[in-house]
Amino acid sequence: MRLRVEFTTEPFDLDQAPAHALAAREVIEAAGLDAVDIGPFGNTADGDADAVLTAVDAVLRRSLEAGATRISLQVNVIGADGEEQ
Repeated sequence: MRLRVEFTTEPFDLDQAPAHALAAREVIEAAGLDAVDIGPFGNTADGDADAVLTAVDAVLRRSLEAGATRISLQVNVIGADGEEQ
């Protein structure tokens, strides 16, 4: 099974990326996921279910430890064509 995770961490700071956003970015970039897209208002990554779920756990833990006060996330099953089911 393949999954797509989309998430944001808060609080936002448009002038400089906060520590919790940088921690989340480090986790996602190091997780070996496919199609990683890091943006100022949200992040998306696709990958094998085990890799995505492991990365989600690490994102939650590391972001909260780094000062996030809210983490919004969505996980969707995606098909072989890359489209959400």
